[in-house]
Amino acid sequence: MKPPRAWSIRTRLTLWYLGVLSAILFLFSCGISVVMFYQLRTQLDEHAIEELETVEGFFRFHGDGRLVLESIDHDHPTPASAQERFIEVRSPEGAVLYRNELLGRRSLGGGLEPEEGVNQYSERSIRLEDGLRVRLISRRHTVDGRPTIIRLGFNESMLWQRFFRVAGGLFIGLPLVLGLAGLGGHFLARRALIPVARMTRRVQEINADRLHSRIEVSESNDELSELAKALNHTLERLENSFAQLHRFTSDAAHELRTPLTALRTVGEVGLQRRGDSARDREVIESMLEEAGRLTRLIDGLLTVARADSGRFRLEPAPLPLLDFVQDITALLIVLAEEKEQDLVVNGEPHIVVQADRAILRQVVINLLDNAIKYSPRKGKIHVRVLTRGSDVALEIQDSGPGIPAEHRDKVFDRFYRTDDARARDTGGVGVGLAIAKWGVEVNGGRLELDPEVRHGSVFRVVFPHFLNNTSESVQ
Repeated sequence: MKPPRAWSIRTRLTLWYLGVLSAILFLFSCGISVVMFYQLRTQLDEHAIEELETVEGFFRFHGDGRLVLESIDHDHPTPASAQERFIEVRSPEGAVLYRNELLGRRSLGGGLEPEEGVNQYSERSIRLEDGLRVRLISRRHTVDGRPTIIRLGFNESMLWQRFFRVAGGLFIGLPLVLGLAGLGGHFLARRALIPVARMTRRVQEINADRLHSRIEVSESNDELSELAKALNHTLERLENSFAQLHRFTSDAAHELRTPLTALRTVGEVGLQRRGDSARDREVIESMLEEAGRLTRLIDGLLTVARADSGRFRLEPAPLPLLDFVQDITALLIVLAEEKEQDLVVNGEPHIVVQADRAILRQVVINLLDNAIKYSPRKGKIHVRVLTRGSDVALEIQDSGPGIPAEHRDKVFDRFYRTDDARARDTGGVGVGLAIAKWGVEVNGGRLELDPEVRHGSVFRVVFPHFLNNTSESVQ
């Protein structure tokens, strides 16, 4: 037998439904039975009180001191019901003054007596010597000036028979009701879970080649519709991830194939030539250049893989932004001087940002290296640190040809280049801006390309908050 956890949701829903309904019906049946019993007994007590008040007027003391139940006259005969009830009369001291034939030698017993007063009754259930259950009503009464206690007993067997008959009917019908409810609950659970079965079949049909497929969403806007929407969003993210992985694999293979082919070609040409130190040097330099490009590509791929996996730990610290940028610029000034470019850095010295030094350093290096590569010889590069309202901005403006409008939305994609031939000449591998964008975003900022600049390109790193450059913030 399967454990409960292995049961289907439909079975578990049906059992839970039956369990809750069983408890409700059981409590309801018990409540109805108890209420009915007390109502029947209340009616019996009210009837007994009426009988007692009627019987009281028919008691008389004879001259010999005997108490008898008789008619006052022919117009008021003794009620026949008096012979169908257990009647006993006692003195206040407990002596028996009268018992009717139905009671015989049996006694209605002692116990609590009614209090003094005309309309004070005592009501209780007792069991006679032969086991018969009797409902006893007592009241103090005066007969011919003598105080007495009149007791009237009613057989409770009819009351209990009616009670058991009604209660038995309720509890006998309970399994039938639960059986019908179980069938109905099972049917409703099956109908309610049909969309889930449909979604399950649809999801099972989706594989890596069919990630564009989607689950049908009903117009009911219920929980199953929300589940279908969530699954569709998941499929959309998976499709985008697979497409990105496919592009990444294809582009990486293409980028790796080019330098490897160049290395092989240069090596084969070098082997075919006769020994010449100048030519050998040229071959070796070409091979080293391609090897360096291959190294930069692999470094970029490792960084991209690190960004995708999320396996990095940020170590944010307060950084004086202008000093930080000036230190990095000093490292790249040699590249700008080789192309006789003018690299100008200025800004507000009090600006301090909270960021990871290593990641932000790679961001600034990639942006500056990009500006140097695409700026012409004797061009000018501006680096500015400034505030824009409550934000901090680091702007790097080159004097290159700029980026056409149709390419601006894609420049941050991996391996995307507006001109493959020109990018290869500059040694670019197409992942620098993608890495820079990732580095800015993990530090809580954003990387923008200013669309309003007509000459050259302006890349802007924006941080939403900054600190004052005080001794406390820098420490």
